[in-house]
Amino acid sequence: MTGASTTSVAQRIRQKLVAALNPDHLDIIDESARHRGHAGARPEGESHFCVTIVASAFRGKTRVQRQRLVYKALEDELAGPVHALALNVFSPEERPDIR
Repeated sequence: MTGASTTSVAQRIRQKLVAALNPDHLDIIDESARHRGHAGARPEGESHFCVTIVASAFRGKTRVQRQRLVYKALEDELAGPVHALALNVFSPEERPDIR
């Protein structure tokens, strides 16, 4: 991505996952503060995220196949500002107790 952007990395992650997977639930947590000073951490933050997503698109897919769908949707972010992405991926039938 070139030039300055007013859209945060977390907002771009949300927009892309909603467009690609139409999730029933999507939770994005910026965990960058926990990684300050570590390799891959950016001074401005927004480099380490934890995503919990529940989507019908995951039905009948293995965990690895589900993760690949997320990685594909976020390929630009993973090639750039995002250093680490923890994923919790569920189909609606597997939905954990999310409030």
